[in-house]
Amino acid sequence: MKQFLKFTLASILGLIVFTIVVALISAISVASIMTNEDLGESIKKNSILRINLSGVIEELKKEDPLSMFNDDDLNASYGLDELLTAIKKAKTNDKVKGIYLEGGKPIAAPATIQEIRQALLDFKESGKFIYAYADTYSQSGYYICSVADKVMVNPMGGIDWHGLASEPIFYKDMLEKLGVKMQVFRVGTYKSAVEPFTNTSMSEANRKQVTSYLFSIWDQMVKDVAVSRHIEEEKLNAYADSFMLLQPTEKFTQWKLADSLTYVDNVKAILQNKMEIEEDDDLSFVSVANMAKAASPNTSTSDNEIAIYCAFGEIVTSDVTSFIGNYSNYIASDKVIKDLKELRENKNVKAVVLRVNSPGGSAYASEQICHEVELLKAEKPVVVSMGGYAASGGYYISSGASQILAEPTTITGSIGIFGIIPEVSELLTQKLGLKFDVVKTNARSDFGSLSRPMNAEESRLMQAEIDRGYETFISRVAAGRKMKVEAVKKIAEGRVWTGKQAVKIGLVDKLGNIDDAVKCAASLAKVTKYSTAYYPTAAPWYTILLNDKKKRYMESQLRCLLGEYYPAFSLLRTLKSQDRVQMRIPFDPNIY
Repeated sequence: MKQFLKFTLASILGLIVFTIVVALISAISVASIMTNEDLGESIKKNSILRINLSGVIEELKKEDPLSMFNDDDLNASYGLDELLTAIKKAKTNDKVKGIYLEGGKPIAAPATIQEIRQALLDFKESGKFIYAYADTYSQSGYYICSVADKVMVNPMGGIDWHGLASEPIFYKDMLEKLGVKMQVFRVGTYKSAVEPFTNTSMSEANRKQVTSYLFSIWDQMVKDVAVSRHIEEEKLNAYADSFMLLQPTEKFTQWKLADSLTYVDNVKAILQNKMEIEEDDDLSFVSVANMAKAASPNTSTSDNEIAIYCAFGEIVTSDVTSFIGNYSNYIASDKVIKDLKELRENKNVKAVVLRVNSPGGSAYASEQICHEVELLKAEKPVVVSMGGYAASGGYYISSGASQILAEPTTITGSIGIFGIIPEVSELLTQKLGLKFDVVKTNARSDFGSLSRPMNAEESRLMQAEIDRGYETFISRVAAGRKMKVEAVKKIAEGRVWTGKQAVKIGLVDKLGNIDDAVKCAASLAKVTKYSTAYYPTAAPWYTILLNDKKKRYMESQLRCLLGEYYPAFSLLRTLKSQDRVQMRIPFDPNIY
């Protein structure tokens, strides 16, 4: 009997081990297939690069070996790096004859959308075509697709062209009903990040700055579409006033916003005609992922490298883990410092492009990164390329660079600082009936206690800390931009600017995209032949496979459900772990 049990248990154990080994081998095989599915050989002649403009667009592509098993397009997430690389390679690849844009709802900041549009305009210089189709174009999707040689829309569809608006939500009255008050300390007339908790409407200063940057972004969008579609800017504004999404579809072609009304099943015939192929022949499409992985004949083999380091997300001291995992984007100072130090010590790296896309965050973490950027600049050129946002703490870490480039629609500036501490004693004692008592050895031993509000002296100390932080911020900008402190203070006060406005006041050197920043960095480093590489490098596929898939799925669902509101939710869920002193723009710019 013992022998029987022994052999039975051994067989079961062997079966378990065998199953695990087979599963691992299968996972490795799948990952290998996904990693090496296309190095250029499978791109057929007369191919068309197909770009689906739906989903979240982030700075760097996130590797997800399990994505092939998920056919839910709503969970799509794209890397700007991959998208730009694919467009650039398609321009020079003789097998690719054009681009087909599937208009949708790209979720990204205006500057990110503009960068994609610029890449498509550069592609058109090759003489290759761009066609676009959508059932309904979102405004950001139409802005991109307006570069196309032929813009097609469903006869029962629509084009959303309505202008821009910002509608912040104010929580003050709701919090007071719950017995919660916010103790706010700030420097900066325009530092409006605290207003949702202290006001019931926009302050005049905030209304002024929002009006300024909103019109600056919209004017740029109108100007770009006017050039591509050959429509007067005044007419485009008139069309926006009429709210195009509710207009008869015939107006789209009459007013030159679209070239034709057609159903999706006819798009194939239109593309076949453009490609001059027979009706029975299939079109050959290539995906963004495959195009980005295709071999490029112009790839440099030089040992000189221009590193592109992407810092995107909220600035924190270390990675934040929430109840649904750690899959959001954060600029963790401890990791960034380590990464930049490695780039500083790498002899092959001749210059660094610091790609910043951040609304700011921890004042302490911003200072640590700023210091590391200064150390890096002492060894080699550092050029900042600003993405959608590079404001407050995002500008802080940028200010010391050798050169700063931004998109016209980048949100930047916001040189200000604040601290916000919830005061919940009324909620706890009067609403919930809790009682507190305390024994303390010193006057401030219970500083920050939930059982009481701050007293006058504690408030004074807190404000003094905020004032010191503001003066440090001003001094860092003055030193980095080679400006007088008084001059910086005139354009500070927490005021938000667009990239176009920031050039005029000296916060940004010039307008340009990532490619422009790379060229600038190479010029400063005095290298003519160089290669480029993105950092930080993606985590190995097997570590992603070992992560909790359920949590990753929940995160992707929340991103898609909340869309542009996701950053605000992300902040609220990590509020407890936030540093008390913050450098950031309003919690939710809420531009739509």
